[in-house]
Amino acid sequence: MIHLHVTAIDLTRVRFATSPLMETVASLRTLAAGRRGAHLHRPWIDGFAERADRLRDRDLELLRALVRPAGYIPDFLVPPPERRSSSFAEELARVADADPEIVTRELAHLATHRIAQQRPGRESRHALLRALVDRPDAGLGRIIGAIETYHRVAIAPDWKRIEALLNDDVAYRLDALADGGVDRMMGNLHPSVTFADQTLRIVKYYEGHAECGGRGLLLVPCAFAWPDVLVRTAEPSSPSISYSPRGLGRLWEEHPEQAGSALAGVLGHTRAALLAQLDLPMSTSQAATQMALAAPTLSVHLQALRAAGLLTSRRAGRQVLYSRTDLGDRLLSGAGRPN
Repeated sequence: MIHLHVTAIDLTRVRFATSPLMETVASLRTLAAGRRGAHLHRPWIDGFAERADRLRDRDLELLRALVRPAGYIPDFLVPPPERRSSSFAEELARVADADPEIVTRELAHLATHRIAQQRPGRESRHALLRALVDRPDAGLGRIIGAIETYHRVAIAPDWKRIEALLNDDVAYRLDALADGGVDRMMGNLHPSVTFADQTLRIVKYYEGHAECGGRGLLLVPCAFAWPDVLVRTAEPSSPSISYSPRGLGRLWEEHPEQAGSALAGVLGHTRAALLAQLDLPMSTSQAATQMALAAPTLSVHLQALRAAGLLTSRRAGRQVLYSRTDLGDRLLSGAGRPN
């Protein structure tokens, strides 16, 4: 168990962020678990399998050596987000700027990590990591290239949907913080996380203590962290906790086609399909990407559904997020039932 001790100053510096890079790195663990061990993400695994031929085998071999099914993940691979929302390119540029000495030290630690190196193939992984350690600058370039290609194939096609779920979780946590303070906000962060006496206790495979020490605390919802909690305490940045967002079970849900239903006859094909799509809160641009429509056109449909009481909206930072109301849920559910 990790004991993360926070001060009153740290509690005033709690912040949230989403990270496409964290999702990319964590998804490699989901991939390692396969269909049997990661049933919640099975639709994503199936979709990735259809696109996997776009990746070179040596890139996947490298990434699987860097991100093991369990145990240590090198910190340089997932630098803590500097803002609430950063692009993948911005985060990857920070990996490229990593200190070669730190990269060397963390790769050497990974090569001998007891938990991370448990499975067969240890000797080949050790040789691969050793080659990276011997030439850290060239090795880092190879790592960045592999991560970039993998992200484009594995995460980018689904990023808008993942991002909508993450933003929904952040909005929920901020509402909980406003309503009941830090205790309520931390109360159901994850079954493995408890908060009491200014200490966060996170169930892990090892025992450890860390001090926030005025650095604050960064909370990063991460769909592919499930079922684990990923913890980073290395200085000088703020300690961070990556946890599964609320409503993760909805992420890959498929909804019946509404375009040909009785509901489409009332609302129109586009609005019926849009209502079905908004099981997760989305901004106009996110929904436009999902629906393959221009944002101004989609905005008209969103406003019409909102005026009818089928959608609600709330502001999250610079975005306005739309989601179905209870009335919209009931209408959609009823339309999907056979006569």
